[in-house]
Amino acid sequence: GYGEEFIKAALGIDVGEVETMAHYKAAHFFQPEVDFILDIGGQDMKSMKIEDGVINSIHLNEACSSGTGSFLETFAHSLDMSVEEFLNKGLLAENPVDLGSRCTVFMNSKVRQAQKEGATVGDIAAGLSYSVIRNAIEKVIKLKDPKDLGENIVVQGGTFYGDAILRAFELLSERQVVRPDIPGLMGALGAALIAKERQQEGMESNIIRPDRLGDFSYETRTANCGRCGNNCLLSINLFSDGERYMTGNRCEKAAGIKRSGEDVPNLYEYKYHRTFDYVPLPEDEAIRGTVGIPRVLNMYENYPFWHTFFTELGFRVELSTESTREVYERGISSIPSETACYPAKISHGHIMDLIEKDVNFIFYPSIFYEHREDDGADNHLNCPVVIGYSEVIKHNVDEVMDEDLLFLNPFVSFDDRRGLFNRLRDELEGFEIPNREMRRAVNSAWDELMAYREDIRREGERILHTMEERGIRGIVLAGRPYHIDPAINHGIPELIKSLGMAVLTEDSVAHLANLERPLRVLDQWTYHSRLYRAAFFTATRENLELIQLNSFGCGLDAVTTDQVEEILNDHGKIYTVLKIDEISNLGAAKIRLRSLEAALRERVKDRVKIEGSYKPVKKVPFTKEMKKDHTILVPQMAPIHFEILGEALNSCGYNLEFLPAADPKAIDEGLKYVNNDACYPSIITIGQYIVALKSGKYDLDNVSLLMSQTGGVCRASNYVGFIRRALESAGFKDIPVIAVSTQGIESNPGFTYTLEMARKGIMSVLYGDLIMRLLYRVRPYEKICGSANLLAEHWIKRCKESVIIGDRKEYIENVQQMVKDFDELEIDEDLIKPRVGIVGEILVKYHPMANNNLVGILESEGAEAVVPDLTDFLMYSSYNATYKYEKLSKGLLPKIGSDIAIRYIEYYRKPVREELRESDRFYEPLTVEQLVEEAERLVSIGNQYGEGWLLTAEMLELIQDDAENIVLVQPFACLPNHITGKGVIKAIRNLYSQANIVAIDYDPGASEVNQLNRIKLMLSAAHDNVKGRQEKAKYRKNKLLKAHNGKS
Repeated sequence: GYGEEFIKAALGIDVGEVETMAHYKAAHFFQPEVDFILDIGGQDMKSMKIEDGVINSIHLNEACSSGTGSFLETFAHSLDMSVEEFLNKGLLAENPVDLGSRCTVFMNSKVRQAQKEGATVGDIAAGLSYSVIRNAIEKVIKLKDPKDLGENIVVQGGTFYGDAILRAFELLSERQVVRPDIPGLMGALGAALIAKERQQEGMESNIIRPDRLGDFSYETRTANCGRCGNNCLLSINLFSDGERYMTGNRCEKAAGIKRSGEDVPNLYEYKYHRTFDYVPLPEDEAIRGTVGIPRVLNMYENYPFWHTFFTELGFRVELSTESTREVYERGISSIPSETACYPAKISHGHIMDLIEKDVNFIFYPSIFYEHREDDGADNHLNCPVVIGYSEVIKHNVDEVMDEDLLFLNPFVSFDDRRGLFNRLRDELEGFEIPNREMRRAVNSAWDELMAYREDIRREGERILHTMEERGIRGIVLAGRPYHIDPAINHGIPELIKSLGMAVLTEDSVAHLANLERPLRVLDQWTYHSRLYRAAFFTATRENLELIQLNSFGCGLDAVTTDQVEEILNDHGKIYTVLKIDEISNLGAAKIRLRSLEAALRERVKDRVKIEGSYKPVKKVPFTKEMKKDHTILVPQMAPIHFEILGEALNSCGYNLEFLPAADPKAIDEGLKYVNNDACYPSIITIGQYIVALKSGKYDLDNVSLLMSQTGGVCRASNYVGFIRRALESAGFKDIPVIAVSTQGIESNPGFTYTLEMARKGIMSVLYGDLIMRLLYRVRPYEKICGSANLLAEHWIKRCKESVIIGDRKEYIENVQQMVKDFDELEIDEDLIKPRVGIVGEILVKYHPMANNNLVGILESEGAEAVVPDLTDFLMYSSYNATYKYEKLSKGLLPKIGSDIAIRYIEYYRKPVREELRESDRFYEPLTVEQLVEEAERLVSIGNQYGEGWLLTAEMLELIQDDAENIVLVQPFACLPNHITGKGVIKAIRNLYSQANIVAIDYDPGASEVNQLNRIKLMLSAAHDNVKGRQEKAKYRKNKLLKAHNGKS
């Protein structure tokens, strides 16, 4: 356990063993055929699968103690009850409260709300019991099918003293289990069994003698280590016999491990120095002055290029200091999004470090495309945070806005050397650098970057050779480039090294892999593509294991962790993932590493041979023959639009069925079959499919699923991979998935795009936009209750009939009449309500189930909801190709195609614009060019992920249309939203002091009470502003009236 090393040192204990092995030994004692163990203790939760008497996989809870014993104890004590009493009340409860499973903070709110609604203590206890087990099943075990648990299950840990916990597990897992009568003492029993196993005749224990216990004492002192830049604060325990034991943060001493493996190779250390140990020019040789470069995110990938480039141009390169906790704290006040990953958040401190060094030129580029390393990969992008975090810095670190500081963050691509030269020439135009000099600098820097990457590969091969020679085992510690930062990895490489295992990076071995394709995922991100290749290489080597580092809040790892685990498991390897953030306690990481080491040791002892091979994904195509008989299921997103769109597409020869707008079961099914770090929209989308397929409504031999695929930076492009994984887990692996994309990422012979489909589809979306715009504008003011909805329903029916033919003349007539009808609907013209815009992630913005009926909430609270058009997202997606052509070295043909698409859509949107412009009540939407102009006031058009720059543009448009109150809706920890959503709120408020913006996270476990309270707080200010404007208007009117009367 966590105190093992301390007690061992203090009392002279002979043998220490990692707790997972002790728990396994105890479970085996009670059930010799045990093949699955679930242990829920006071602070953590772990599960183990056993095959042939050897631990095959180990999972521990990652982020916090939500769903463990301490969590239940807190609730029990708040009611003045023991845990046992509390849980016994839950055992016989008739109406367990659904409390979700995400976070204790959210559950506190839900419990209070349940109490207000009359829930009994038993109902709450039962609800919490279910939450604990759901947390274990969905987030730790990640169970898809109860059969995967095995046949002989042992549950243990103090939490299982509660019968309600045991019963909840049996009900949710659909299994009967063994619970020993000492569940809270199983670790101690396992330790006793291990002591018995390892005792040899004649051995004498070193444990402290009873006669010395009376004199035993210890004291604790603190001191700073001082052996490296981290300067860790250590706790030094001094025992009465002269021995001492140290704990702290990052090094092996801090983790409580005696130094060992001093000469074991550590490529993390080598790579860190190879990346940053460049010597800057002396100041007297720096003819162009100093450029500051922050030691952050993409610099761990490309710093060798930038140092060489600027040095060649005659700049002295000032690199920010090494990362420490103090650096992080220096920038913490300017972090706009707490759910961003730690590597992003620490960037603020690095910028402050450069500013405090009086650097007046900071260069922090946004790298959209990396250099293509693998021709078999689908793309070579960076993640949204790595690309765009410099935008967050620009708008949230006040000092960056100082007029004496030049802060450049150009969007550039490493995809093409010539294009890179052109971009840098343009961005550094103010320095008047000759082209020949600029070209020479780019070429030198490019060569150095390639040499650097080759050095990393060579060092990896050297370490592999050393491992073979010395017969030692190695760990590929696979993460992102920035995980080599000791402050980010918290000394995990040194911890591995102290266990006598060599440490390699993913990019040091990825080039040695013979990757089998296709993968289940869309292989689109450069850093992650290395993970897959490194996993393949590791899987084929007896002396290598892989541990994946995952920063808390990294949404993309919902994609990568599943794929890496799949690769390793198919080869019979153990998969381990370590989730890390700004908290540097290594206790949980140490347990996982030692558990892995113990499992490997058992495998060697039992001579277990690693066998298996990766099973490439077989994608079931949608054939021409299927078009006739198959029902194609489409997930719901925008109910008004999709009701009309369904008619349009079905008139083109398909049988599409859009799934219901509201189905609470969808979320439960989604949680069961999707990685729980995936975003909320993916959980809802996949849940909708699974509910439909399980309903019995469809012939499973004649049904297909359709999903759009943008091919962009956001993880939404990987929903298709999520869907296929879920279908396989749910027993529907033979159902075709039609991936629809403009790039033709996948082909399906039976599903083709036609001009007719485009015409009718565009009409449908424009009809949906118009009805939504008109309805939301008049409904809050209607004099006859329900009249607006009746008119909307009338027009939805008319539009559905219209798109079957798709005649443009009829379309124009309908648009004209529709605007006229809503313009003439009887409303209270004197009533003034605050206008509240809704922006954010596309599904959460439009789907009432995803946003908890936000439009209804706003209207019930006396506001008018304003939702931007879905057409704007289509225009945004099309316009992006123009920027990529002009700035990121991409081809002309996609730009031409996108220009045509924009003109075609605008051709059908023009009648809508004209009617809205002439109307009395409604606002005309901006063109895409106008939206670009608005966005560029704050962000680059290079922000092309999720809703990207459009999100910023929409907020600015809303404010100018008198909707200065905005609800920014987003899935929990949405990556694009960190940049162009939350990341620009401060900048928008600087432009418009009246901006009243609230960001709301949506998630399966989020508290609706918390969401509602925050929305009401925003609305309170909105109503006050309306009242203030009314009083000012009244005052001005009276003043004018008095002035007029005075003249008379």
